Amino acid sequence: MSIESYSPEAEIFTDSGGEDPASDFGDDLELNHFDGLPFSSRYYKLLEERKTLSVWRIRSQFEDALQNNQLVIVSGVAQTGRSTQIPQWCAEFCLSAQFQHGMVVCTQTNKQQAMDLVLRVADEMDVNIGHEVGYTIPLVTCCSSDTVLRYCTDDMLLREMMSDPLLEQYGVIIIDQAHERTASTDILLGFLKNILLQRPELRVVVLTMSHVVEKLLGHYGSVPLLNLEACGSPEVVYYNISSKDYFSSAIALIQEIHRTKESVDVAVFFTSEEEVHHAWSIIQSEGPRSVEGLDQITPVILCQSQQGLRPLLTQQVGGMNSRRVFLLTQQQEDLCWTEQSVNFVIDTGIQTKMVYNPRVRAYSAVHEPISRCQADIRRHLCGPTGKCFRLYPEAGLPQAETYPQILDSNITPLVLFLKRMEIAGLGPCHFIDRPDPEGLMQAFEELDYLAALDDDGNLSEIGIILSEIPLDPQMAKALLASCEFDCVSEMLTIIAMLSAPSCFLQPASQSHRKFQHPEGDHFTLINIYNAFKEKQRNQYLNVKTWCQDCFLDYSALMIADTIRLELTGTLNRIELPISEPSFGTKTNTDNIKRALLAGFFMQVARDMDGSGNYLILTHKHVAQLHPFSSYGAQSQKLGVPEWVLFYEYAPSEHNSIKTVSEISPQKFLEMAPLYFFYNLPPSESKDVLQEMLNADDSRHCSKKQTTNGSIDADRSCASETQTDKCVIQ
Repeated sequence: MSIESYSPEAEIFTDSGGEDPASDFGDDLELNHFDGLPFSSRYYKLLEERKTLSVWRIRSQFEDALQNNQLVIVSGVAQTGRSTQIPQWCAEFCLSAQFQHGMVVCTQTNKQQAMDLVLRVADEMDVNIGHEVGYTIPLVTCCSSDTVLRYCTDDMLLREMMSDPLLEQYGVIIIDQAHERTASTDILLGFLKNILLQRPELRVVVLTMSHVVEKLLGHYGSVPLLNLEACGSPEVVYYNISSKDYFSSAIALIQEIHRTKESVDVAVFFTSEEEVHHAWSIIQSEGPRSVEGLDQITPVILCQSQQGLRPLLTQQVGGMNSRRVFLLTQQQEDLCWTEQSVNFVIDTGIQTKMVYNPRVRAYSAVHEPISRCQADIRRHLCGPTGKCFRLYPEAGLPQAETYPQILDSNITPLVLFLKRMEIAGLGPCHFIDRPDPEGLMQAFEELDYLAALDDDGNLSEIGIILSEIPLDPQMAKALLASCEFDCVSEMLTIIAMLSAPSCFLQPASQSHRKFQHPEGDHFTLINIYNAFKEKQRNQYLNVKTWCQDCFLDYSALMIADTIRLELTGTLNRIELPISEPSFGTKTNTDNIKRALLAGFFMQVARDMDGSGNYLILTHKHVAQLHPFSSYGAQSQKLGVPEWVLFYEYAPSEHNSIKTVSEISPQKFLEMAPLYFFYNLPPSESKDVLQEMLNADDSRHCSKKQTTNGSIDADRSCASETQTDKCVIQ
């Protein structure tokens, strides 16, 4: 069937008699074919602006390629309008087919980017957000049955595949920012190769940078490639600066630019939020000492805040005679950049990456050079007439493309998802870059310990349930175990608080002491959440003020509340029981610890010398308590517990373990799989546990002999014990 290309400027709404339905509104009014209403004057104003974008030069080529091919790759730099215009053209393509094959979805790697684009695109299309144009990001869905174009994060589209493996509700799937190589985007690109074979009517558009085009063409074969160039190229100035001096050099360059008296703003890329805040403090302190006759410098932080939002770039920050200096990290490289006043970009060329080590099951912060792909993105943020200052030599970036996230992240959740897709019959995922073998082995081992796999390596019944819960597998297993131990309400609170950003605005202090629970940090989180909900119910109390007084982050607690509601809905959907809260009783405390151990038995440590030096059982690294831990605040008075369960090992944060609660070794042996225990490396702590295990075996055998009164019982008991150990080892 031939599908005609549709343009909003074309008149296609005519009935069989040839009369225009818009005649009731006047001959000079044109209807918006997405909502049936006349276009506003703002639509035509924005349309003129849209036509000046670089991407409009390839519109006819793109529409022809989309008409005649299943997959199209569009390669181009930032500031070309591809993320706003191409999805609209795809929506017009689907409209011309009366949406018989589905609507349009466009993935983003960043939830803030998705929301920014929805605001812009809905404005350009002259429609309402949540109706014709919507978005889906973690914890928030703003769509309706009228939605024809939806932006979503790549991980949310992956979750949709669990219930709709072939993504049949979509006629066009746009994978934006493919050059960022996130794990979710790579998995989507791998599965789409299978989906295209099973759905010949589906169209896929991949938006990327030139540095990864060759790899994509090698992955998909001979497909149309459209190259998109920006209007003009900014000037680039290189500096031969040591990688150790980039911070001070960037600060000095800001002052040097300021003395040029050009009335333009500056964007500066640093490696971390800590550096951004340090730079902000320096610029603020040096502001009053600025040279007379120069404008004031106003630093503006654009790092991701805990609620995932950032200041609006169009907001007028500072006075009329103020030069704004936007301070950013690599996370803001590809965000929707609409600030036209930025004419200078300072690129330090260094980034901080969190790299996962499967041997210690932890992320570490690593400083490394950015890729040439990232450098090109930063260069074009200053516009065609701007100037980019690179604080590194021209040949200083050895890597062309961004390193694939799937190679240096914890892929256990993705492996669980892939096993779930096997059940759906979607076939194997065609990886662009295959995951690291060591990371794969660790992921399968962890899923096996969590009883998510059966003897044949397929998903077990427990594994299927875990895949339905939108959590890390360890968290999901703890939540599932809480159903058995009647502490679901408390576990929902703990997991919600752990999943949200930290609610503490400073290390454990006097203001937090009233929330501290003697059993540990997990229980302290319950106290904080319960107090927060209690204050919310008090209509005469300002909850935000209460949070400030207690040095707690209001936005983080609100996010935790939203996560808890979503998880409660998930449990109801899969018909798992939710027990009534009984926090504070000894039975409930013991059950919470059992449920936590069911999921986090791989994260147990023992104090070796009574001074807080904890040996982690799984890899024998020694760590200390995190400063935010309540145990750390009271260790001098009360001492520290010998055996603890922790949520996270953070080598980059003073080699610490975070969110710690006391456990008994007996409970650990009760909840941890025996084959996990026997696979632990040799240590004094393992010997202590082995003695306890042997003592339990001896008591069990003695009781059996007394009951049966026969030599056969003794032989049977010894045989059972020996057989168990042989099988486990």
